[in-house]
Amino acid sequence: MAKSKPLPRHLLVFRTSAMGDVAMLPHALRALRKAYPDLRITVATQKLFFPFFEGLGVDFLEVDVRGRHHSLAGMFRLAREARRAGVDAAADVHGVMRSAMFRQWLRFFGIPTARIDKEHARKRRFIREGGSRAHSLRHTVLRYCDVFRRLGFEFDDPAPVLRTDRPNPLGPKTGRWVGFAPFSAQPGKTYPADSGREAVRLLAERCDRLFIHSGGGSEADFAREMEETYPNVTALYGKTGLAEEMALIAHLDCMVSMDSLAMHLAALAATPVVSVWGATHPGLGFLGWGCDPALVLQADMPCRPCSVFGARPCRYGDYRCLHAVTPQMIADKVDEVLVARNS
Repeated sequence: MAKSKPLPRHLLVFRTSAMGDVAMLPHALRALRKAYPDLRITVATQKLFFPFFEGLGVDFLEVDVRGRHHSLAGMFRLAREARRAGVDAAADVHGVMRSAMFRQWLRFFGIPTARIDKEHARKRRFIREGGSRAHSLRHTVLRYCDVFRRLGFEFDDPAPVLRTDRPNPLGPKTGRWVGFAPFSAQPGKTYPADSGREAVRLLAERCDRLFIHSGGGSEADFAREMEETYPNVTALYGKTGLAEEMALIAHLDCMVSMDSLAMHLAALAATPVVSVWGATHPGLGFLGWGCDPALVLQADMPCRPCSVFGARPCRYGDYRCLHAVTPQMIADKVDEVLVARNS
C-alpha cells in the first residue's frame, strides 16, 4: 500500500475580500488550529483585515491589491514571496481570477493548492426557486473548511465562538448596550433611511446606549443626525478603528445588522445578532457563523431572494422586501434578546 502524502507544515490561506467573507475565515481557521496546533498558518489578505484574526496565532502575507500585487505580474510577485516564506501548500478560499493566477504561479513553484467550490449553479437554482429550503447552500465557513480538507487535513466543523472578556474602548459599561448597523455596500442590503430613523427611536427607548455603526459620507451623516436627536445614541464613525469597533461589539447585549460586515464581527465576538435580510437570503450560506436563525428577520415574498450579494436593482424600484421588515419587528426581536440575557 502506498504511503499517504505528508500533511503540509506551513499552510498559506488566500482571501483578500470582501470584508464580511474575510471575517468568516477565522472560524474555519480556529477549527483547523484546534486539530493541528503545530501547523504554521499564513493568511494572505489586505492589512486592513488583520484584526479579524486576533488570537489565532497566524502569520500574515500582506496583499496590496491596488499596488505591487495588482495584475498577473503582481500575483507572480506574491507567489514568490510565499515561496520565500517557506509555504508548502496553499488554500484558495476566494476563488476569483486574481487567486486563480496566484495558484498558477504557486504550482509553477511546485507548491500544491486547493480552491473553494463557490457553487454558482446551486446559488442560481436557489434564487430561481425562491429560496427553497431544500436547496439551501452549505455555509461559507464550512466550504472554507472543505478547502483545507482537500489538502489532507481532517478536523471537526468549528463550534460557535465563546464570549470572552476584552478591554472596552468606550469605557465602563453600565446598563444595556445595543448596536445598530443599517448599512451595506449594496442597496439591496441597506435598510431604508426613514425606517432606520424609526428603528433608532424604538431601540434608543430599549437600551441605555445605542451605537450606530456606519461608514463615511451619507452613512456618517445619518449616524450623526441620530446622535444629535437622542442623548443615548453614539455615532461610531471616526471614533473607533476596526480593532476598537470589534472590541466594543464584544460588550454589546445585542447587534442589529443587515447582511453585512457588522453581523460577522458580532459572530466573531459571540454577540447575539438580530439580522435583517432583503434582496439576499441566509440560505445562500452567509448567515453569521453561530448566529441564531430564530433572530433572522426577512419577508416571505415571491421576488426574493433576487441576488446573491444584493447588487441587483429591485425589479419594482422600491426594495419592498426591506420595507416589509418594519422597525417594530426589529424592536420586538431585540426585546426577546434582552429579556433572554437578563433572565
